[in-house]
Amino acid sequence: MLVHQILKDKDISGPQTVQPGTKVADAAAFLSEKKIGAVIVSKDGVHPAGILSERDIVRELGRRGTPCLDDMVDDLMTSELVTCKPGDRAIQVLQVMTEGRFRHMPVMDGDKMIGVVSIGDVVKARLDELSSQADALKNMIMGY
Repeated sequence: MLVHQILKDKDISGPQTVQPGTKVADAAAFLSEKKIGAVIVSKDGVHPAGILSERDIVRELGRRGTPCLDDMVDDLMTSELVTCKPGDRAIQVLQVMTEGRFRHMPVMDGDKMIGVVSIGDVVKARLDELSSQADALKNMIMGY
């Protein structure tokens, strides 16, 4: 399965973003409201400056406590993004996420972000793909 197929199956249309300069507390509320694990920091919604995840917030809360909630997302976000393309295979994206120990990846079409895939999205797609292959093999063996 390819990344663009995964994006088509997602409930959320387009990447979820916040503006640079947004308070971490507001980004945390946004994550909670949208029921997502990470948000892209972007001025225009298509050119990512970074990504802020639940883990980033929790890690800083553990270090400094609640004062970090008054920081700006720019201070906590990961600015060196690892991205994928719409034509990348799900298994490749899963491998990169697993090796990098992160759970969200922006999908770039040229220099524009068209979506974000989570490790859950990719695992679901891979499981669906394996299930289809198993069914096809079973039908072949059974002569259907």
